[in-house]
Amino acid sequence: MSYPDTYYKRTMADQTARPALAGTVECDVVIVGGGLAGLSTALQLARAGKHVTVLEAESVGFGASGRNGGFVGPGYATGGDDIARITGKDAARKLHHLSIEGMEFIRENIKSLGIDSARPEPGIMSVLRYDDGPSLKAYADETRREYGYDLDYMDRDAVRAVLKSERYFQALRNPNAFHMHPLNYLRAIAAEIERLGGRICEQSPATSVDFSRTEKRVKTAGGEVRAHDVVFTTGGYTDGLNGRLKRSFLPIATYVMVSEEAPELIATAIATENAIGDNRRAGDYYRLVDGGRRILWGGRITTHAASTAGLVKELRAEMIGTYPQLRDLRTELAWSGLMSYARHLMPQIGRMSPGVWYCTAFGGHGLNTTAIGGKVIAEGILGESDRYRLFEPFGLVWAGGLAGLAVAQLTYWKLQAQDWWRERAA
Repeated sequence: MSYPDTYYKRTMADQTARPALAGTVECDVVIVGGGLAGLSTALQLARAGKHVTVLEAESVGFGASGRNGGFVGPGYATGGDDIARITGKDAARKLHHLSIEGMEFIRENIKSLGIDSARPEPGIMSVLRYDDGPSLKAYADETRREYGYDLDYMDRDAVRAVLKSERYFQALRNPNAFHMHPLNYLRAIAAEIERLGGRICEQSPATSVDFSRTEKRVKTAGGEVRAHDVVFTTGGYTDGLNGRLKRSFLPIATYVMVSEEAPELIATAIATENAIGDNRRAGDYYRLVDGGRRILWGGRITTHAASTAGLVKELRAEMIGTYPQLRDLRTELAWSGLMSYARHLMPQIGRMSPGVWYCTAFGGHGLNTTAIGGKVIAEGILGESDRYRLFEPFGLVWAGGLAGLAVAQLTYWKLQAQDWWRERAA
């Protein structure tokens, strides 16, 4: 296996290795990228009786899909007001409902396919690091009114009863959201695609594409796939195969660490199985794993290759600043991964030209958005719906290249400074 050394790799339930593409394969749809978007697309197409081939440059779930925080909840990285300003209120409401559907799509797959190894745990808390309960209550009321979706308000005492930190004030708990082992979920989905007759080729990076004819052709070092439709679902690890796609988003690195096994010490700080994310625009997220014996903690982003060890020091400083009682908790494992971010901070989902589709730029959105992206692309190919068009206002705009990376890093630092100032002014 070519996976990086992560907690998910060490606890991976399915060790299946799949052969690389060899020779010429003809099918209905070829999908470039074996992450959550690609496999969700392939699953829905295979369920509809289509012959699909997935080309993965490394192994199933090698990229961000298999090494993230594992949060599954509704919404996007972009705020609802910003989305409505671009799309209009009605379309924004439909987009939000799609994100809820994506969450339910994953939940239903876990249930119907019996993916116990995904270890789903209910509940995600979004906590404030400054005192402003009325704003959270207002948001919960709006969410209930606009979407019929209930969020549980927690006052300061309720929050600090389960998160033993003076840094936290109020929170909204989403009881319907959940967190899980993303790599085990992905590998189970891959097995189901193969059971339905689909083909998944690992160690098979696409080297060239030909869109000039009705039958699209995608070549690898060992063979060629010919299909009526091709779907690009690569993310932060996208190479120059499709230049327009690569120019439309930025590869952004994020960092995750997992603690040693210390359940008694961890319980002095965190007394909930809910996943936690703070409200900062440059915030951290974390959750208990292994039945509360370890903490998985993620955060920080960089736009250049940075030392994982150096960034983990920053993550540890943040963890200890939040929970001083965890000062002696050692970090056992840490890793980084590349996500793709578009300039407009929304996923990029749609059709590039007849028979050529894309589904990418899921950095910061959560697994639900990646899943619904694959589902609506499959619907478009099958002619079942044109719901993918809801994402058209957020197209393949140029991300700015090296200048875009510089701006993204400066923006992140600015957000960190604003978070710092807001917490101290509160």
